Amino acid sequence: MLDDLLGYCETERNWVLDTTMALARLESPTGDKAAVDRCGLELAQRMLAIGGVVNRLEQPEAGDHLRAEFGTGVGQVLLVGHFDTVWPVEQIDKMPLELRDGCLFGPGVLDMKGGIAIGMLAARALTEVTSCAGRVVMLWTSDEERGSVSSRSVIEREALQSDAVFVLEPGLPGGAVKTARKGCGEFRLRVHGVAAHAGVEPDRGSSAVHELAAQIVDLQRLRTVAPGVSLNVGVIAGGTRPNVVAEEASATVDIRVETAEEAERVEMLVRQRTTTVPGTRIEVEGAFSRPPLERTDAVSHLYHRARGIAARLGQELREGSTGGGSDGNFTAALGVPTLDGLGAVGAGAHALHEHIEVEALSWRAALLAALVAETHADAESLG
Repeated sequence: MLDDLLGYCETERNWVLDTTMALARLESPTGDKAAVDRCGLELAQRMLAIGGVVNRLEQPEAGDHLRAEFGTGVGQVLLVGHFDTVWPVEQIDKMPLELRDGCLFGPGVLDMKGGIAIGMLAARALTEVTSCAGRVVMLWTSDEERGSVSSRSVIEREALQSDAVFVLEPGLPGGAVKTARKGCGEFRLRVHGVAAHAGVEPDRGSSAVHELAAQIVDLQRLRTVAPGVSLNVGVIAGGTRPNVVAEEASATVDIRVETAEEAERVEMLVRQRTTTVPGTRIEVEGAFSRPPLERTDAVSHLYHRARGIAARLGQELREGSTGGGSDGNFTAALGVPTLDGLGAVGAGAHALHEHIEVEALSWRAALLAALVAETHADAESLG
């Protein structure tokens, strides 16, 4: 079966490349609903054309999400990804789609329209080559790049009905899949002080800026809580004039952790702030919006299965971890077996040199198809 899957996917190389390019031409920045929906319409039509039962999940502000179902049966495998990108409309004028040295360059091709095309080709291969029983559900969302606020509940609902979740985000360099991702948190510290004339009555004031500076230094202690914690104070603001003791100051902090236990401990330490400048007070807002994707036994089992399939395809499939989050964080945290990074191979996500390796599209689709088929077979044997 595996040779037949690979052969089919190789004969459809032009199709998967054309699909990737068609989606990339329809630029879809997260915050532009009209643009995202234009891309979503093209994607929906292409899924209908290959036999999918497609439903548009309408959203008032974000782009509409798409759910497509292929096949029949009780068992369900979920393919997850997003068709929004970080690039603004007209970025393609600066980064035109270009085939060069075996690669396709262009905005969004790696993150992650190439992965969506791989998922669609895998669904076609399953239909044409195998007789596997079970359903493949594709959930393509429109707001992943801004935190999946409107799509999280949909993703989690579908995951809880699935035997496994395969995330079509791009692989790590060289095509390695992602068996661990850090959980992502964003916090905002607001410091309230007392304004005064900095030259005439400095002692009557309490500087929010000075207190914020002390807090930023103290926050670095979180790195010692656990070796996997990373922290970045990315945005700061405060004060009005050089000769006025600052009454207000704030900082936005990005924190990443490797485990749910670390997230709980770190969040408690962020919220339990003690002031150092008399007369100031601190408010803390925010939380961990994405739980960590931890390398559990279930994740490891899926990886070893995928590695074995890849080896039979003549490919080496490695694994790795990343500090970036994805929608796979949500599904894994529910205890649903999840394997991430099964999408395109390439480099330059969110960068001007974004590209995918064209040669890898076929074997990645064959790998995914075989992984789905074996997952269905396992679920069926367990009753």
